[in-house]
Amino acid sequence: MAFRGWKRLLLLGRQNAFAKAWRSRRGGPSLRWKRCCHWSASKSLDPEVRAFLEENTEVTSSGHLTPEIRLRLLTPRCRFWREKPDLWPYGDPFWAIYWPGGQALSRYILDNPRVVKGRSVLDLGSGCGATAIAAVMSGASQVLANDIDPIAGMAMILNCELNHLNPFPITIKNIINSEAGNWDLIVLGDMFYDEQLADGLHHWLRKCIRIQQTEVLIGDPGRHQFLSHSIHSQLHKVIEYSLPEYTRQENNGLTSSIVWSYQPSNSLENC
Repeated sequence: MAFRGWKRLLLLGRQNAFAKAWRSRRGGPSLRWKRCCHWSASKSLDPEVRAFLEENTEVTSSGHLTPEIRLRLLTPRCRFWREKPDLWPYGDPFWAIYWPGGQALSRYILDNPRVVKGRSVLDLGSGCGATAIAAVMSGASQVLANDIDPIAGMAMILNCELNHLNPFPITIKNIINSEAGNWDLIVLGDMFYDEQLADGLHHWLRKCIRIQQTEVLIGDPGRHQFLSHSIHSQLHKVIEYSLPEYTRQENNGLTSSIVWSYQPSNSLENC
């Protein structure tokens, strides 16, 4: 299966183009949608793109940690699971996979709504939007989803519709290294797959905590790039979830995913 092979490359950390896009602050890989930088409930989707996404993804809520949330994803029953990846007409559809770190964050928020209730939440690298959706379902007062891929933003709107939610604001740009926003909580999953990107995240998250006293939760299934990064020594384990069999099979046998709280030590806060 072509996309299973593509996923293996991604899990091995060979997604250099995606990491470069984050570092260079590009608005996304599709020239057609390059100017799209912000989506809101009032913005309509291009009918052609909507039709393509609806035709080439499957609505599913099974095989993941959050059966309460329905998502449009690439599954083995989808055409492009078998097609060559370069036939996909947009940028690599990282958003079309419900990654284990995002699953753990979403499960934790749904089980512990007090974490987000009445608070402002930034979902960084939101992908399919599941964690942002979980935050809305759990009573967050304000949610902003962020991803660099405009198609991901469109998919998030479709996923909001599936879950009978008004679409939350979505920003399509690289906000890492930008000014620290005034967010109560930042959540991010499966983002530590590239050393330079991880370094940038570490610095920016530390700045958000220092300036805005933002709380940060990170979801990751224990990939080598994450465990070996210096940020790991500043994390406190919140909870670990056993992954469903389907997710294990599609993620090279990873068996669990952990939610971490990022709490940099005082000696690092002024770095």
